[in-house]
Amino acid sequence: MANNNDNTIQFDVLKNKKDLTKAILSEVYDSLKEKGYNPINQLVGYIISGDPTYITNYNGARALVRKLERDEILEEVLKSYLNVK
Repeated sequence: MANNNDNTIQFDVLKNKKDLTKAILSEVYDSLKEKGYNPINQLVGYIISGDPTYITNYNGARALVRKLERDEILEEVLKSYLNVK
């Protein structure tokens, strides 16, 4: 059986950043919802203020969201909302 390693794999940094941001926000959203918070209000509070206490520690959500820069979160949210790349 021949091993086909001749193909070059492309790495798309922007797509991976978008996917990572979406995955993290989804996990944080779910954790906030499970704890009985309004996830949208809590995430908006965090993005505006930078205060991590808007995000629960439950399931490591606070540590997860802090892996992202707030301006990058906002950038991805706006791109998604406006359907631009």
